[in-house]
Amino acid sequence: MAMTFDYKVRDRTGNLVEGQLEGDSLALVVGKLREMGYLPLAVTPKTGVNVHREISIPGFTNRVKLNEIAVATRQLATMIDSGLSVVRSLGILAGQVENKELGRVLAEVRMEVERGSSLSAACAKHPKVFNTLFVTMVQAGEAGGHLDAVLLDLAATIEKQAILRRKVRSAMTYPAIVLSVMVVIFLALLIFIVPVFQKLFASLHAKLPLPTQIVIGISKIVLSVWAVLIVAMMVAGIVWLRRWIKTEHGRLKWDAFKLKPPIFGQLVHKVSLARLAHTLGSLIQAGVPILESLDIVSETAGNQVVGNALLDAKAGVREGRSFADTLREHEEVIPALVTQMVEVGEQTGALDAMLHKVGEFYDGEVETTVNNLTSMLEPIMTVFMGAGVGVMVISMYLPMFSYIKAVPTH
Repeated sequence: MAMTFDYKVRDRTGNLVEGQLEGDSLALVVGKLREMGYLPLAVTPKTGVNVHREISIPGFTNRVKLNEIAVATRQLATMIDSGLSVVRSLGILAGQVENKELGRVLAEVRMEVERGSSLSAACAKHPKVFNTLFVTMVQAGEAGGHLDAVLLDLAATIEKQAILRRKVRSAMTYPAIVLSVMVVIFLALLIFIVPVFQKLFASLHAKLPLPTQIVIGISKIVLSVWAVLIVAMMVAGIVWLRRWIKTEHGRLKWDAFKLKPPIFGQLVHKVSLARLAHTLGSLIQAGVPILESLDIVSETAGNQVVGNALLDAKAGVREGRSFADTLREHEEVIPALVTQMVEVGEQTGALDAMLHKVGEFYDGEVETTVNNLTSMLEPIMTVFMGAGVGVMVISMYLPMFSYIKAVPTH
């Protein structure tokens, strides 16, 4: 069983390096450190319970956020621009980042670079943290000899992606919270309040109004074994849907569906266009060939329908046609504004700058759409929640009004 060891070593330049490494035994860890070119000074098993390992939840506790990658990338660019070596910069970063997973990955990247690997190749071994866009831009920066400038551009691109994601989440947070509160309130009424009224009505032996019968019927279902079966079916449906979306056909159908709703569809489309423009502009600015850039952007656009349009455009560019002409064949996905800006960029030789302007335009569109969506959803969800609770309460009190009228007055 693999164990975690704390180590203190000296690198080839004599600097003291501390860190952690996993291995089956002390001897294997010491041997691995020597293979990496280190001089081991102290290697000891990590004592105590590794809490992180014990409660690690895949995709949650070991997740690295976009803004954390952006901050680390910007810091790396600053240190390299200041004259520090890549190895030294990575070592400093690995020791100061707050995210333990990111620190571990940076330490491993540092070791790979110190062993002679390029930074891009070392990052490529950690695709969950450094995606294809990151690796390709770093590779272009290494080839062009301007790694610090490319890293700064890359950090800006990642920050914009993080901002877009944050705006979309903010638009979805309010309705999700209100919907959750509604579900909790309705369940509480159906489980605790309605059965009390049901017993009261049963003792009176009177015919109940239709709304009251419906609410009592729903309450009986919630309290019966059918509720468990319904929940189980819903969970199974969600699991099946998630697996179906991961297939190529399912993802295409799901992404096409996300573009159709009147407001949410527009938001998803604008986010995808903003990401497309910023990413493609950064790749071209870094010196990545247009065909390779289109390949990367088709994977990172966030929507397979938009990605397929870019793949078709790539085929047209390979045949010798202009990028703008190929985009015109997909007007239902790529708006005329994008095509016109791309055409101007091709004619003036400033395609990267024009793409960044397109990205900035859609950044503003996303912000406007999110603000409008939030301001529109707040009153609608509030009225809907109040109406739902009101209908349920009135349904319970309708029989009471009937009984009061039936009581003779003297």
